[in-house]
Amino acid sequence: METSLLSLLRRVDTPTVCNAIEVAQGKRGFADFTRGTMLCSAPDGGAMVGYARTARIRALTPATEPPEVIRARRMGYYRYMAEGPRPAVAVVQDLDVPHAIGAYWGEVNTNIHKAFGLAGALTDGVMRDLGDMPDGFPVVAGSIGPSHGFVHVIDYDEPVNVFGLSVSPGALVHADRHGAVVIPQEVLPRLEQAIGRLFASEKIVLDAVKDKEIGFEAFEVAWAAFEKART
Repeated sequence: METSLLSLLRRVDTPTVCNAIEVAQGKRGFADFTRGTMLCSAPDGGAMVGYARTARIRALTPATEPPEVIRARRMGYYRYMAEGPRPAVAVVQDLDVPHAIGAYWGEVNTNIHKAFGLAGALTDGVMRDLGDMPDGFPVVAGSIGPSHGFVHVIDYDEPVNVFGLSVSPGALVHADRHGAVVIPQEVLPRLEQAIGRLFASEKIVLDAVKDKEIGFEAFEVAWAAFEKART
C-alpha cells in the first residue's frame, strides 16, 4: 500500500471509506461492512487500518483439551499476531455471540498487541478495562463486560465473521466508531483519488447549506452541481 494512501486512510472515517469505494467502483451497492451498532474504546481516537490477523475464541465454558495443547495454541496465536505484514489489525470472532461474556480485550491484551505493532482490534466479543487501554490501540467491539470468563483461543489464521462482515486473513480492514469495512484490493490504485473526488463533491452541498439558511431554489442549484460532480 502506498504511504500516502495509508496516511489518508488513517485520517478519514469508515463511512468516508465506504462511499469512496463506491466512487472507485463507479457504482453503488458495496456491501463488505459490519451490520448493527458496535462500541469503540476510543470514539475520538480516529480509525484503525491494516491487514487482518484473524482468530476465533470462546469463553462461556472452560477449554476441554489438555493444558499443554491450550498453551501451545495460545503461544502460536501470539506468534501469529506478532508476525505478518504491517500495518495489521487483530480481527477476533467470539463464537459465544450472542451470549458472549468473556472480555478478551482488556488492559493486558491491548498492551501486548500494541507492542506487537498492531493498529487495533476488531471483535464481535467483549472488551473491558476501558480506562486502562493504551493510547493508539482502539478496540471496536460488540459489548462491554467485567469478566474474562474462560476465554481461550479456538483457532487462528482462518476466515472469521464479525457483525456480518466476513474477513479473510490478510484482508485490508478499516474500522472506527461506526464499524468496519473490508477494502477490495482492486480499488486501491484508485482509492486516494476517489476520496478526493468524494470530498470535492460533498463540499459543493456543504458550502451551500452548512451554518446557513437557504431556500429551495438555491438548494436545487447546489444539488444539481453536486450530482454533476458525482458522475
